[in-house]
Amino acid sequence: MKPTRLLLAWLGVLLGLNILLGTAVALALKVPDTLHSIAWGLLLALLLLAGLDAVRQHRRPSPRVQRQMPGSLALGRWGEVRLTLEHAYPQPLTVQVFDHAPDGLMVENMPQSIALRPGERSELGYRLRPLRRGHFIFNRCEVHLPSPFGLWSTRRFIEVRDVTRVYPDFARLYGAQLLGVDNWLSQLGVRQRQRRGLGLEFHQLREFREGDSLRQIDWKATARQRTPIAREYQDERDQQIVFMLDCGRRMRSQDDELSHFDHALNACLLLSYVALRQGDAVGLCTFAGDPPRYLAPVKGSSQLNVLLNTVYDLDTTRRTADYQAAASQLLARQKRRALVIVVTNLRDEDDEALLSAVKRIGRQHRVLVASLREEVLDQLRQSPVQTLPEALAYSGTVDYLNTREELHERLSAHGLSVIDTSPSQLGACLVTRYLSWKKAGVF
Repeated sequence: MKPTRLLLAWLGVLLGLNILLGTAVALALKVPDTLHSIAWGLLLALLLLAGLDAVRQHRRPSPRVQRQMPGSLALGRWGEVRLTLEHAYPQPLTVQVFDHAPDGLMVENMPQSIALRPGERSELGYRLRPLRRGHFIFNRCEVHLPSPFGLWSTRRFIEVRDVTRVYPDFARLYGAQLLGVDNWLSQLGVRQRQRRGLGLEFHQLREFREGDSLRQIDWKATARQRTPIAREYQDERDQQIVFMLDCGRRMRSQDDELSHFDHALNACLLLSYVALRQGDAVGLCTFAGDPPRYLAPVKGSSQLNVLLNTVYDLDTTRRTADYQAAASQLLARQKRRALVIVVTNLRDEDDEALLSAVKRIGRQHRVLVASLREEVLDQLRQSPVQTLPEALAYSGTVDYLNTREELHERLSAHGLSVIDTSPSQLGACLVTRYLSWKKAGVF
């Protein structure tokens, strides 16, 4: 409980009056004794009134507060929260409200003042923006309650417990269902390469058309129908994709609002959406995390929700990626041949450890290594050099990028596929490679 401006103003006035009267006495000026009595009487009355107001304020019940908020939020996107307040006081009341949001959520339009009327509900709203993924708990709401006479203000903490989850920014994935898949992919910069040859699974029989290959003719059906009948094929379905996601310290780099790890999650979700629409199964295996997680590949659109609930609270650690342990974990659980996508940030010291682990996986699965490149390195390499510090930074950047490129070339020389891209372009690159391999039937 703290005094309001009204109480402080009255105390200032009475204090100033007593100072003037005391100064007059000190200067031997004639002052009526009644003025001294009135000044002390007013001060005593104010103190008694303030004490009575404090007692009434202490007995005054807190307003009732309810919070309405979405059960899930998307990382980096604004969401709205509504607070409903009501009270049982006989007179109107104006209070100040501040909702205690957990760390990791940016709050806008807080605190707010709201007028409460007897027997009515009053609402206010504010916006919040998640800065990181995870599980967030709202425990209480703070209300600054004025006293009946307005001399005191009490800060009341009202327990209002709510829970929400912050997922990766998957809104664009759900919005894509309203568009054609091909149109949506083209908007993302995904390029579908021209089909080379036929798919691997039989789809249906149909009449022979101009441009069809003679190898497509079904001679038995042609003899029965007495007209050329061709077989139509489609891309093989029911294949499996497993993401090996690095949760170690290298994925903590950040070039924009999102970290490399968040960009990697968004890219994995984007490819998962496309693969599930193609009839393939999608799974996940993390390493260097706390603890490592594994999600077996499963088909169906519901798998995307399962994947979201598996990764929404994933976070990076300060551990170094152990590629050998990650490979052993995957091989022990994933027996069927799959496309394994290793998402990490390769460094020059990863040469032998990564090569050995990926070659082990490659004996049983098709492997694609996706390496994230810091965008600041490209900016340093393209920036003009005019001073000695800029020259040193440029030379170090070029040397680092050349060493990194040599590592990628060594991996490619052993028959391993590597994608070296910036975090923001990872999703489009993964989908492009997946569609081209699927049409070519290489996994």
